[in-house]
Amino acid sequence: MLKNIGVIGGSYCEGEICELAYKVGYLIGKRGAALISGGMGGVMQQACKGAKDAGGITVGILPYGKESANEYVDIAIPTYYGLARNHLVVRASDVLIAIDGFIGTLSELSFALNEGKTVIALKSWEIDKAKITKGKYIEAKTPEEAVELALQALIL
Repeated sequence: MLKNIGVIGGSYCEGEICELAYKVGYLIGKRGAALISGGMGGVMQQACKGAKDAGGITVGILPYGKESANEYVDIAIPTYYGLARNHLVVRASDVLIAIDGFIGTLSELSFALNEGKTVIALKSWEIDKAKITKGKYIEAKTPEEAVELALQALIL
């Protein structure tokens, strides 16, 4: 069965953040995991593009209808839940990689940690680890390290 790695981050990105998201997606696709995301633009689109370029599978859990999915989403799941769909992205993911992000990404981080999941952060939110009672928040410096840490978390 495929392992699901969630990639969360802002619906807008540029420069280095777009490059990081693409590389993370590419590495996820190369390693044979499914990429789960919110399915829209920005970090989500770049990660999906990377995964597709590597021959991987992408799933977009969308806030509204299928028409909002980016062109690199293989399986578009319309929820019509708006931002509440962030919880579904977390639930569908075995482990998550957060890249940069806005306040919506912070909500996904909170959901994931409260559910005891591991979140790998790549240039994402600074969180006081002393206040985390469930889950793990691990900072990575490179896309390679982020994906490797995510895969290790799947084994544990």
